[in-house]
Amino acid sequence: MPDYHLLPAQRLAGAVRVISPASPAPVNLTSPALDVMTDLRLINAAVIEPHKTMESANAYMMQRGVRSLFVLDGDKLLCGFITASDILGEKPLRFIQERCVKHNEILVSDIMTPLERLEAIPVERVQHAHVGNVIATLLDAGRQHTLVIEQDVDGRPVVCGIFSLTQIEKQLGVTIQSTEVAKTFTEIEAALIA
Repeated sequence: MPDYHLLPAQRLAGAVRVISPASPAPVNLTSPALDVMTDLRLINAAVIEPHKTMESANAYMMQRGVRSLFVLDGDKLLCGFITASDILGEKPLRFIQERCVKHNEILVSDIMTPLERLEAIPVERVQHAHVGNVIATLLDAGRQHTLVIEQDVDGRPVVCGIFSLTQIEKQLGVTIQSTEVAKTFTEIEAALIA
């Protein structure tokens, strides 16, 4: 084994802080869309299995500080997507009424959005888009999230990023009203100023 020198250490005293990650950089509607994308090439995606309970998914989201999870099957392939809104909204109540099950028996697979209903934007489109384009896309679809895909070396789609309306709001420093669909920069700017 090679010789490694010891690293000098010092005793701590007085006022010592623990660093926090930097807040996301502020953006505006004309900022590059990549500035508001959670890049899964740089951070690990929050994932869960479809057979886990809805309650465990909610607890895991709170633990990770996220509002959505990718649902991966046993082969680690995407089979769905679940959000805090799915868990805390009407979906569980409807499922309980339809299936006569208890709240703690609801599985992720019961209320997730399945793969067949998910949409994704190619990363090539995102690279030339602005934050305003992302907001317009989310509002038009009536969604809080949208996925971003790229092609792997074999030409198969791979999720490489995600846009979250909540994250965009944090970076813009405003709340985006999603009741009306805005499709142009002018309409989005008017909604943000109001």
